[in-house]
Amino acid sequence: MKQYEKICISICFAFLLSALSCFAQPRVYSAANAHSHNDYENAIPFHLAFQKGFGSIEADIYFVNDTLFVAHNKQDIKPGRTLKNLYLDPLKQALDSNSKRNLKLLIDIKDDYTVTLPLLVKELHFLEEYLSTQGKRRSITIVISGNRPSPSDFKNYPDFIFFDDDLRRTFTEDEWKRVALVSLPLTRITRWNGNDNISTEDSIDLKRTIDSVHAGGKPIRFWAAPDTELSWQLQMNVGVDLIGTDKINELAAFIQRKRKK
Repeated sequence: MKQYEKICISICFAFLLSALSCFAQPRVYSAANAHSHNDYENAIPFHLAFQKGFGSIEADIYFVNDTLFVAHNKQDIKPGRTLKNLYLDPLKQALDSNSKRNLKLLIDIKDDYTVTLPLLVKELHFLEEYLSTQGKRRSITIVISGNRPSPSDFKNYPDFIFFDDDLRRTFTEDEWKRVALVSLPLTRITRWNGNDNISTEDSIDLKRTIDSVHAGGKPIRFWAAPDTELSWQLQMNVGVDLIGTDKINELAAFIQRKRKK
């Protein structure tokens, strides 16, 4: 048995014994199941994905001179492209007009989380009325990815801070409750190119992984997945909760066509 399968299965059994409820995979997909990967790199950060109804948006951040900047690499940082300007302020404005929207804001910390995460917490306070907490879902769920604290330190952060996980760490039941999403590289399971039919063996491994995460009560997404229609369809077929893309318009149109059939 592959190592990642052992991890998935151990999580599954551990948390089936707890009071956690299982996360139901989507039966009918909508744009709410779409994730804008590295959203800040598209021509219209935040607004395009949000207007298309995406349920998850990703931003990478760096701490520079007491400011959180959005960029894929530190050398790409540009004046004015801050997390507040590109994401937090537009979110506040949008939700003040329509608080019924639900969005995961996946914030990928690219540098030292011990410095960056406390500043992020401060910057998020003006959105606190919209932020989900443990046991209470609101419009925005903040999910910390990238460089993040160990599970034993989750308790040191406000309860509106949730975390991403890659199934490489162990958790207590309370720590697992702070995990809002499981994100795995598809390459951990398959080298499928997204253009031909996936092998039966890889398809079975993929479905087994997804089912084990759902049994642990969590949604799942895959990164480094082919960004093709065949890949999007496969992810729907096997119950992936968030389908990542760099092609916002194309994925939105694809999902809409599927909904009309």
